[in-house]
Amino acid sequence: MKKSGMMGILKQAQKLQEDIAKVQAELETLTVEATSGGGVVTAKASGKQEIVEIKIDPDVIDPQDAEMLEDLVTSAVNQALKKAREMADEKMSAVAGGLMGGGLPGGFKLPGM
Repeated sequence: MKKSGMMGILKQAQKLQEDIAKVQAELETLTVEATSGGGVVTAKASGKQEIVEIKIDPDVIDPQDAEMLEDLVTSAVNQALKKAREMADEKMSAVAGGLMGGGLPGGFKLPGM
């Protein structure tokens, strides 16, 4: 490979790394929301796939049926985390293109992937 070709590849890799860092910073500011039980439990997750808020309608709180509330919270949290993963994957795929699907040689991985 010619030296100029290698320099081009290195510049592309540096640009890709910068673009990925921008997306990761953007993901930190974004949130997704999911509900369960017809909206009585709401969970919000960040683009970093962390739960940032849970809201529970007071009318659904029944001390005699804590298991139902636990199931609703679990469901909302799992849905919010799934949406956060999908959002992150979509944004990273837009930047990394074919590299996300194993297009990197020799087991190389992109940071944050």
